[in-house]
Amino acid sequence: MEKSRSGIGGAIEENTLAILDASEATKHTRDADDDRIAFLEAVRATSLLPENKAPPTFKMCEAVFKILRFGKSLELITTSYQLLNELDRQFPRVYMTNSEGSSMSPELVVLQEAWTPFVLGTDISDSEKSTANDLTGGLFDPHGLHLLLQGLAEASDVADFQASDTKVLRDMLLFHYLVSVLEGDFGPRNQMYKESMNWIFVRESLLNMILCSRKMNYKGLMKDCMAILCGLGQSLAEYDNTVPCSEASVVKQSEAIDTALTTALLHFGRITSTATLKLMVMVMELDSSKKYADMQGHTTRADGVRTPLAEIIQDELTYDKNILLPFLQVFKDSKWKLEIIVQFFWKYISKPSVRTRRSNGPAVDATFSGVLKCISNSSSTKSITKKISAHAIQLLLAHGFQAFLLLSTKQPPLEGLPDSKEQVAGGSLVETCKNLISIFNCLRTLDEELEISSCAKEALFVAATILSKKL
Repeated sequence: MEKSRSGIGGAIEENTLAILDASEATKHTRDADDDRIAFLEAVRATSLLPENKAPPTFKMCEAVFKILRFGKSLELITTSYQLLNELDRQFPRVYMTNSEGSSMSPELVVLQEAWTPFVLGTDISDSEKSTANDLTGGLFDPHGLHLLLQGLAEASDVADFQASDTKVLRDMLLFHYLVSVLEGDFGPRNQMYKESMNWIFVRESLLNMILCSRKMNYKGLMKDCMAILCGLGQSLAEYDNTVPCSEASVVKQSEAIDTALTTALLHFGRITSTATLKLMVMVMELDSSKKYADMQGHTTRADGVRTPLAEIIQDELTYDKNILLPFLQVFKDSKWKLEIIVQFFWKYISKPSVRTRRSNGPAVDATFSGVLKCISNSSSTKSITKKISAHAIQLLLAHGFQAFLLLSTKQPPLEGLPDSKEQVAGGSLVETCKNLISIFNCLRTLDEELEISSCAKEALFVAATILSKKL
């Protein structure tokens, strides 16, 4: 995507932008919306039809993004959202050259002049900063991204979720698109870092620059992500549990909420939940790469100091017991779920000897199997229950075992890279199953009236079945 064109290309840009008057961003009449739809169709015809496929200009992309950000109708919101995603797939900003079947090493291609919805860097003018989050600027700075997330966190409340309007729908798709942009930029960069161990690839990623910005309340952003993930999970689950509902309830709902709006809200709610999970996983992948670069001595003071997201999650789960189950249910990434659970347990297990930050190799068996082995006897189980409730231990073990099994079936990543499958899971399947059953036996011994949760019963059944087949 080039910022400017000449000749025929320039005429295309002029003609398509002529359909849309950027100064009319706040005008939402039927005619104005028809002009916006015509503009979106013109951009699609110009850039995505097989006979054309001319890269859109910076101004064209910005205009499409403004329609998504400030559109009032469901048609405008969804059409602009789909168009932006199609344009990004067809004309990626960052990508790795294909090295399959070639002796050449892969290279990272970064189109420096490509359009992005984010305003970043110290070279941004005061006028651009002041309009970054208004109707004329249309772009997002780190603070604007956080404000968007705060609004979604408030809307994820059960009551508000069912009474939402097109503004919330728009913000949901807007957030999903922004996360897609961050993912498209960070994914290739992080992969290239693993290939080359050149930290600068990740340092210059949009995600890293946003999180390092002085305008970003990083911990607040991550806490809002947890609120969205847990809130939407509960809201969607409550809605699903009420279907089918009574005829009276249907009438009441149809009077309060438009059917199309409700259907879109549920669909977009699930999209938002997925986007939130993607963002959190990306941040943890960034934390992992940064930790590895730090161990290799590749980071500098300019990279700053930031609390790893896994630690923030642990603290939130520790101090708010009510979100433990919702979080474990909606956090679907097996690798990072297991990592969070392992770190949660090690927080309450005897600490190892102090090691320097660049020491090679773990000081303890910091795997799920290592955790189970450590707390699988009566004394250690009794000790851990004094710090973590038996109910919480059940949930953590059940969800951890599920993630362990899923990871065990996957192929390991490249050797020598941080956070490999073996580092997170570890241990043999048989040993893990034995220790899991042993811990639950110890829990029952400590409290004969202990009620085993349904997910824990399922984990025990699977563990016993595996042992019966292996032994």
